[in-house]
Amino acid sequence: MDKLRLDKWLWAARFYKTRSLASQEIGKGRVLVNDQAAKPAREIAVGDRVSVRKEDPPIHVHVRALSAVRGPAPVARLLYEETAESIAARERAAEMRRLAPEPAQGIAAGRPTKRDRRLIDQMRGK
Repeated sequence: MDKLRLDKWLWAARFYKTRSLASQEIGKGRVLVNDQAAKPAREIAVGDRVSVRKEDPPIHVHVRALSAVRGPAPVARLLYEETAESIAARERAAEMRRLAPEPAQGIAAGRPTKRDRRLIDQMRGK
């Protein structure tokens, strides 16, 4: 086998849980092959570059093997190799999320009570 449908490969490589979900995401333009928009029936070969935009930094991988069978995750991981730039970008994004302040920490006492709301309205002149 030297070529395989893109949606079938994404499903076998465990990027998406079902082939139909992979087809929908490809149709929305969230998957690029060699930096070009693709269709679900596009045939890919070993050596192609696939960009999958599931999270904020997209995942860029090189196709290393083809498989039409969805196997266990360790076997699926052998179907592709993530680029060094993609790994670095994902690590930077994870670090930024880790260092970002928690939005809920600014709320010390929680949600205002009915009494608090009345005092706020009184201070505003309502």
